[in-house]
Amino acid sequence: MNFGRGPSVVLNVGGTRYSFSREVLKDFPLRRVSRLHGCLSEQDVLEVCDDYDRERNEYFFDRHSEAFGFIMLYVRHGHLRFVPHMCELSFYNEMIYWGLEGSHLDYCCQRRLDDRMSETCTYYAAEEPPGEPDGGPEGKGQGRRPAGAEGGKWLERMRRTFEEPTSSVAAQVLATVSILFVIVSMVVLCASTLPEWRVPENRSVEEQSRIIEAICIGWFTAECIVRFIVSKNKCEFVRRPLNIIDLLAITPYYISVLMTVFTGENSQLQRAGVTLRVLRMMRIFWVIKLARHFIGLQTLGLTLKRCYREMVMLLVFICVAMAIFSALSQLLENGLDLGTKNKDYASIPAACWWVIISMTTVGYGDMCPITVPGRILGGICVVSGIVLLALPITFIYHSFVQCYHELKFRSARYSRSLSAEFLN
Repeated sequence: MNFGRGPSVVLNVGGTRYSFSREVLKDFPLRRVSRLHGCLSEQDVLEVCDDYDRERNEYFFDRHSEAFGFIMLYVRHGHLRFVPHMCELSFYNEMIYWGLEGSHLDYCCQRRLDDRMSETCTYYAAEEPPGEPDGGPEGKGQGRRPAGAEGGKWLERMRRTFEEPTSSVAAQVLATVSILFVIVSMVVLCASTLPEWRVPENRSVEEQSRIIEAICIGWFTAECIVRFIVSKNKCEFVRRPLNIIDLLAITPYYISVLMTVFTGENSQLQRAGVTLRVLRMMRIFWVIKLARHFIGLQTLGLTLKRCYREMVMLLVFICVAMAIFSALSQLLENGLDLGTKNKDYASIPAACWWVIISMTTVGYGDMCPITVPGRILGGICVVSGIVLLALPITFIYHSFVQCYHELKFRSARYSRSLSAEFLN
């Protein structure tokens, strides 16, 4: 070391001191610490550390002391692991500061870091639109705004108004109106299935329900068209699940109107048409539109998206167990000539129904084993179902909690921007 004096050097990291000899620093495994050996002046030292005490020959680093302690364990023993109860990304930032990389971590911690970075990058890539945040050059008035900047800003504001219910007062009003239309349309749909509504004396009520239905469809159609116009990526807009659900909820109405035009106003023909009844019932998809305005439904959708592997694993468990227990139950109840034959278990596909309601502990009681071996098998089937269903639940639960916190964080961000709008 060409700067400082004394045979030893003291590193003060967040209040924890470490003493080394000068020669050790020359080939120190941490790149930032080894840079101290080549410093020629105090200015060079302050480019490496945060402060320097000439009297004590002490170099101060304003960093996480516990994280550096784990990094020193790597220097001494060659194993680098995460600090318990510390964010993986925060520890990774400490590693980068001291000159380490993700490859220095043990394999188990590398996987944790990769998963964490993948989730974070996916979340922000999906939720954070690319572009300049508020308070950038436009907000500070630096330079002239480019041509079309006002139009782009207006489109971005419109997009947030329709996509983010908590981003502004107008967005909250729009979301409230949309929720009211969904509720009204659901009430009309449910009431239209009542027998009292289908009698000839209630023609006026039926006509009024059609008018209400047309108004709701008009609102949903206008909302969908405006959101499509102000979206940045039209192809990505069409591929989003919620937008697909919107199309599935709106399109049947227009198809039924076209079929009415071509078939005439013959109500008997319309009621007899299975296609029309199916199309009218597809309006139940409007309920899923509430996912735009409620974090709970968004959390459910995001959890299913991230846990599809666990869901597939759960289905595989159930299918394998169903195949085994249905074959055994059919054999014990009907396949063996024991004097009693249970007609409910005449085939393996028929026994599959009993297996699935037993494994899920529903137990309708419409079919049950009557032989002693069959009842023993039924008990084993129920216990196995509880165990198999509980195995992947832990992974799904943790993913659900993480998704909920992410969506809450996002909602809080837009709520802060809403508070700033009120203050301004």
